[in-house]
Amino acid sequence: MRLLLVFDTTYASGYIGLRFFVVNSGKWKHMYFSAGKTLTTALAAIIVSGCASIANQDAMDTERRLSAAGFQMKLADTPEKLAHLQFFADRRLVPTTLDGKTVFVYADAQSCKCVYVGSQANYQEYERLAIQQNVVDEQRATAEDAAMAAETNAQMNWGLWGVWPRPIIY
Repeated sequence: MRLLLVFDTTYASGYIGLRFFVVNSGKWKHMYFSAGKTLTTALAAIIVSGCASIANQDAMDTERRLSAAGFQMKLADTPEKLAHLQFFADRRLVPTTLDGKTVFVYADAQSCKCVYVGSQANYQEYERLAIQQNVVDEQRATAEDAAMAAETNAQMNWGLWGVWPRPIIY
């Protein structure tokens, strides 16, 4: 069966139409979709992909920080390792013991399909880098807020709004 698809731009009673021509039979067929269901499904798909994108970006940032802190990365490059990777807490830094010493394990079964392992010293460096990144992010946000306030003050015509009551300072 050969089909010729034509999207119908008509919208009636909450339905979007789709027309297609069945070449073998020489007849037009019609299918209608609920606009509400179609839009809801599309919106849900966009939200899910957006959340996944944010989660992947967060994981990449964490993995960069782990590497910078000295954690060792091992790829799950065999079927056995891939299967074993499923037993780890995904994308969480978890303390455990190895040869009687505390080590920290971070597994990513979704993106890199790898495991990061580091010592207590690596973990402390990771925490220091995380705090440093938070400080940088806070400074960037403060600078952006100050720039926005300066722009708003430059564009604000206070006289246009009349007299403003002055705050009372005790």
